[in-house]
Amino acid sequence: MLQKVIDYIDEHIKEEINPMDLARIAGYSPFHFYRLFNQHIGFSIMEYVLRRKLQYALYELANGKKIIEIAMDYGFHTHAGFTKAFKRCFGCPPSLYKLHCPVSLPNRLDLLKLQQKEVGGIVLQPKMISRNAFWVAGKKFEIQAGNISFTRDAPAFWEDGGFNDGAVETDLYKLLNPKKHGEYCFNISHDIVENLFTFLFAVDYEKDTNIPTEMVKWEIPAATYAVFRTPLVEVDQFVSSIKGTWRYIIEDWLPYSDYEVDEDSYDFEYYDENCHHWDHEKIYMEIHLPVKKRRG
Repeated sequence: MLQKVIDYIDEHIKEEINPMDLARIAGYSPFHFYRLFNQHIGFSIMEYVLRRKLQYALYELANGKKIIEIAMDYGFHTHAGFTKAFKRCFGCPPSLYKLHCPVSLPNRLDLLKLQQKEVGGIVLQPKMISRNAFWVAGKKFEIQAGNISFTRDAPAFWEDGGFNDGAVETDLYKLLNPKKHGEYCFNISHDIVENLFTFLFAVDYEKDTNIPTEMVKWEIPAATYAVFRTPLVEVDQFVSSIKGTWRYIIEDWLPYSDYEVDEDSYDFEYYDENCHHWDHEKIYMEIHLPVKKRRG
């Protein structure tokens, strides 16, 4: 029944959507429906409607429609109200996002596929950002593994005991003392030797910081990234949510987007305070995929 509600929202995206009507479509009482929707989708019903409206608004923004017209079409009454909601959802003003936002309509959300991928909720359209070249420093791990092409193909060190105890993370902050909290997980195996995978666990590198002999620094070239946020989940769902999000990106988003992977840069996973389960009831992380427009 939730799929029916999801489809209804897309089909009536420019109309005023009443949560009571959605509850009736689902066949539940409002109280039960709101709780069920939040549990399975990861957002309250009206927060999801707002975000979905903004996703469709992105398509019209990318195709040259004026912001004030888009705001009126999607029920935002004022330019300022639309801009405020947009910034809260995507982390930047519409004028900036327009430079790099996707130019295709949002993908249809298939709850059954997401459930099969064990994503743990809805993966929204990515935020598109351009980032200058930057440096990271950290520890390299070389292991034997087959069929490596993306970071998502790396063995889950946190499952196998590699990072579970936090020792590597502790060493990075103690020895490198970065100003910003956040860890990067890179696959740096561009020239792949058969079955060899090189994994870099790193933090931001501050200029002139001494690098301990057991660590390396690495330059990440300038690139445009599609930034995906995993759904908010409890800690026991976190790993499956990351794996499921990668599957969604590669199997559902990339094939139908106007982008392809920019193989001159590196994809990476990014973990900051938002994945600290000791501070938050539900947690998430980000996947940054370097992309470029498809040719022809």
